Amino acid sequence: MYKKTVKIINPTGLHARPASDFVAMAKKFTSKIKIKDLSNDEKPANAKSIITLLALGLGKGTDVEIMAEGEDEEKAVESLAALIESGFGE
Repeated sequence: MYKKTVKIINPTGLHARPASDFVAMAKKFTSKIKIKDLSNDEKPANAKSIITLLALGLGKGTDVEIMAEGEDEEKAVESLAALIESGFGE
């Protein structure tokens, strides 16, 4: 398993468009990918599901942990972390 912690930096957080971009990228990888809001005790959510991702309500400044398990786990986590760190172009 490969993990990385990143901070949501875009002003509107992970609303519909960035969440859709995140899920679309996650689906390109074969690894099982999850994302966890580090500000609470909730279980990690499936990063390939737009519904579960939006349900997290990840706002600006939230620290999240991206974790993946599978043959492309490191590339998956690093790619998704880079997307978040880019602010989704906002």
